[in-house]
Amino acid sequence: MNKLTVKAKRVCVAVMSCAFLVSVVLCCEKVQHFELSRFISPETCSGCHSEIYEQWKNSMHHLSHKDFIYKGIALHFLKEKLSSDELQEAELCVKCHTPVGYLSGFPKKTSDDLDKVPDLAQQGIQCDYCHSATGAYKMYNNGLKLDPGFGEENPGTKRGPFKDSESDFHKSEFSEFHTGSEICGTCHNVKHVTFGTWLETTYEEWARSPYNSDKPEKRIPCQGCHMYHRPGIPATGSTERPKNPGQAADGGPEREHIFTHYFVGGNRFIPGVFGDKVKEAMARDRLQNAAKIVIDDSTLSEGKITIAVRNTGAGHYLPTGLTDVRQMWLEIVIKDERGKVIYSSGVLDKNKYIPKDAIIYNTVFGDGKGNPVVNISKAREILKDRRIPPLEALKEHISLPKGNWKGVHIRVSLLYRSAPQRIVDKVFGVGKHKLPVTVMTTASKNIKK
Repeated sequence: MNKLTVKAKRVCVAVMSCAFLVSVVLCCEKVQHFELSRFISPETCSGCHSEIYEQWKNSMHHLSHKDFIYKGIALHFLKEKLSSDELQEAELCVKCHTPVGYLSGFPKKTSDDLDKVPDLAQQGIQCDYCHSATGAYKMYNNGLKLDPGFGEENPGTKRGPFKDSESDFHKSEFSEFHTGSEICGTCHNVKHVTFGTWLETTYEEWARSPYNSDKPEKRIPCQGCHMYHRPGIPATGSTERPKNPGQAADGGPEREHIFTHYFVGGNRFIPGVFGDKVKEAMARDRLQNAAKIVIDDSTLSEGKITIAVRNTGAGHYLPTGLTDVRQMWLEIVIKDERGKVIYSSGVLDKNKYIPKDAIIYNTVFGDGKGNPVVNISKAREILKDRRIPPLEALKEHISLPKGNWKGVHIRVSLLYRSAPQRIVDKVFGVGKHKLPVTVMTTASKNIKK
């Protein structure tokens, strides 16, 4: 055997060894498991972090498991005829919605009785889940790498943004990971587990945006908006984002900024149903500081107008998340001088459904053959993705019917709803839950005679 052959065999063995190690890592990643007893309840954390606990309580992170709209729709889609590949995706909503439960085997899949999950696991995205994080295995599908303690008797190390934190209850450690968008991206990027279709790309949208700047003074991570947000301070890209001085722990040192934990996003309905009117109002304020509309009527004499919708406030696309479900659309109403509607588009019908003529910003998934699907477990392709990137605008060119457009009043509104009323009615029954519609922004013009 010549030296070249021996060297080639050594390389081959080395490659195979690396491949084996990679497969072991991936295998370990897939089967990462912890006993539920290793996690500490949020109520225990509230003993020292009372203000942060109250902010988190009834947030969308807290209610991620208890969100009955999510659960109802997810279970409804599971009843459809699904292939084994589709079923794998449909069964894994719990990986991000019930992370502590999923990692400890309660529930193992979405079709389990979600109401019988242990109380600790029902607390959604909770204190010990995030503050036990040490990094990420992958930037999607709950790729968070955890190192929790062993319950209240041995709580282990809790990680956060301060280098001088001390606690009598647990060890404290500074974590740069907790100051960046990557900790958010592990769940705010979602890929179909078998088809590989990107279902949610919030982190990627931010990563490609001007907010992810190489210049530290211009860089705004997710925390720079969502963890500055508090009542009366929407903290978006179009508003001031003042620091929040205070204490992270009761009796702790006064700090220049304490990261807030309200985590409402744009969902008004769920916090409101759980009795939290403060967070309901915060979600509305956030939506109302995310976009602007400009109407160009320079070609109105030709029966045309142009509407520009600009994303002024969000560090991700508008809308974001599961954007085949999120509804953001334009309502256009033109009235004559007597107040009579002579043109409209995007006006909800009597059932509060969006009409087919609406200009809607969303994602449409397909079955791989060009047919749109509503059930994302069947999403083999993206047929349409028309949304508004950060600090960019989309223009809509509207052709009006023939007529006299002098002396008219034009009003254009950007509307938002967290889910289609049509699907909610189908799942829960007509009239059971009426989701609120938020007017994000409005522009008007009076055209002279």
